[in-house]
Amino acid sequence: MTWQMPPIVQFTTQARPHTTRARTMSALSASFRIAASPVVSSSRRAGSSSRRAAAPARASAGSDEKKVSSGRREAVAAAVLAAAALSQAAPALARGLPEFECTGEVTTGASGLQFCESVVGSGITPSKGSLIKAHYTGRLLDGRVFDSSYSRGSPLTFKVGVREVIAGWDEGILGGEGVPPMKVGGKRVLTIPANLAYGSRGAGGGLIPPDATLKFDVELVQVL
Repeated sequence: MTWQMPPIVQFTTQARPHTTRARTMSALSASFRIAASPVVSSSRRAGSSSRRAAAPARASAGSDEKKVSSGRREAVAAAVLAAAALSQAAPALARGLPEFECTGEVTTGASGLQFCESVVGSGITPSKGSLIKAHYTGRLLDGRVFDSSYSRGSPLTFKVGVREVIAGWDEGILGGEGVPPMKVGGKRVLTIPANLAYGSRGAGGGLIPPDATLKFDVELVQVL
């Protein structure tokens, strides 16, 4: 089971959880409207008319409350399944993946990004806006792998330095804030703080938690 999570700066992978919450809130709001409306109108009627009006209202409200309850259960179940998917998929995904070892000291840039070299490249250096190909493996700090281009056998292609990827990737590859640029053939370990990654929102429906520091093995394959 492989979950493809390119380190894109937009939080597109969260669309589904937001949609689920939006639908739940919409259903909840609808249940309040449906339950309240007959109560207001029936209060102006007397006797059996009031009782007859209230009965359908209770039935309708009960039906909508069941729908809302079902929606909540589905949202909670989705979150639980997402967490379970990560814990189950991580060991299988990690098997056979290269894990870079630092050959030099770990350096922290001014932004808080940490890096160390595994292999210093000998090829060309990309510039801002260059179209590049890069292999990567992304891990949480506890070692769990959440994505890897190596497992798919195809590097990620993107323009570096123009916010097509998270800020930590742009800085870690292109350089800046005390971080030297990578060269083609280079392999680097990046430890990226949350503010340069997915921030307080997290990503992947809970696969990357809020405020998570991430660790990436990055190989600069080609500048196109």
